[in-house]
Amino acid sequence: MKCNVGKTDKSLRAIAGIAIIIVGVIFNSWLGLIGIVLLATALFRFCPAYLPFNIDTSKNDESGSCGGGGCGCGK
Repeated sequence: MKCNVGKTDKSLRAIAGIAIIIVGVIFNSWLGLIGIVLLATALFRFCPAYLPFNIDTSKNDESGSCGGGGCGCGK
């Protein structure tokens, strides 16, 4: 699994994921499950939806590697 989620993308996904989960819990909605997907993609730094479009937001990171992401890969 090649990391394709950069640092900024990861942060935004984590914040949005937490917010969506909270809203889902407050309104007792299944929509909160989308937040879990966002958190998972932030944790693993891999988004399967990016693959068909050849999107890689991690290529702009100055470190050139996935860092401490859960995918355990380096570039």
